[in-house]
This record gives sequence, C-alpha cells and structure tokens, in this order.
Amino acid sequence: MKHVKQLLLAAACAAGLSATAFAQQTALADHGAHQPQGAASAAAADMSEGEVRKVDKSAGKITVKHGEIKNLDMPPMTMVFGVKDAAMLDKVKQGDKVRFRAASQEGKFTITEIQAATQ
Repeated sequence: MKHVKQLLLAAACAAGLSATAFAQQTALADHGAHQPQGAASAAAADMSEGEVRKVDKSAGKITVKHGEIKNLDMPPMTMVFGVKDAAMLDKVKQGDKVRFRAASQEGKFTITEIQAATQ
C-alpha cells in the first residue's frame, strides 16, 4: 500500500495537484469500497412509483401507469412490462399502488423489483 501511495503522490505532483487534493484522493482510494450511510435511502429513492392496471400471469406481464422512470429516461405513461421473476405477479393486483425498479434487458423493459407503496 505504501508504494501505491508513493506512486499516487508522484502522479499528483506531476499533475500539479495540491497536497489537500492528494489527501482527498488517497482517502477515497482507501475507503472507496465502503458505501455511505445514506446508500439504502438512495437505493429506495431510485424506485419509480405507479399503479397496477393489469396483471397477466399467463403472459408474465404487468401493465403499470407510472411516473417518470429516471434510469430509463422515460416520462410518465401507462405501459406493459415483463417481469424478472413470474412470482412477482402473485404479489400485486389491479389497482395496487407500487414502487418498482425497471431495466431494459435484451431490448425489453422489465420490472426487476416491485413492492407495495407505503401510504
């Protein structure tokens, strides 16, 4: 680890970084694997909200009227999603308010996590 810090210091000096900037970079390198305390709340914050309009268990699909889905750069709308796991469809019914995560998997929009919204 000592050699890594020496190499970083040499690179910082060559790049003209101040000692303070070097110390900050070293601290980030030493603690980069640790998640900040607010990571759990940040993870919950990236979930989208919606209302279940239809559950089609035979097709493995769910129709959701949703708000913005930031990670997909998608505006609010009603659309059909596939689900990562068909068992998710047993947890919800038409009219349920939900929080969910969606992703584009193999060119299809898929719900990867879904839970009842807290009132």
